[in-house]
Amino acid sequence: MLGASEPEDVIKQCTQVLEHIANDNSVPRNIRRSANDILATLKNEAEPLFLRTSSSISILEDISNDPNIPLHTRTLIWNVASQLETIPVDE
Repeated sequence: MLGASEPEDVIKQCTQVLEHIANDNSVPRNIRRSANDILATLKNEAEPLFLRTSSSISILEDISNDPNIPLHTRTLIWNVASQLETIPVDE
């Protein structure tokens, strides 16, 4: 995930990680469902970019606090949220 500067690159890398989480059977079902929801949000180009990223970050923060989430998944979620936070709001 390092080195992505363009918002499109950041979104692409984040979606790859989220797809990994969504397909990981060691992750609880509700977390995988949320990852799929975030993927749908990020891919919805009818919405402005800042709205898609803000909504996604909000969901990521909610699921990162789930007590049943595996530690490796929590770390991935924090990384995705951090990457999404690098996208400027004013584009």
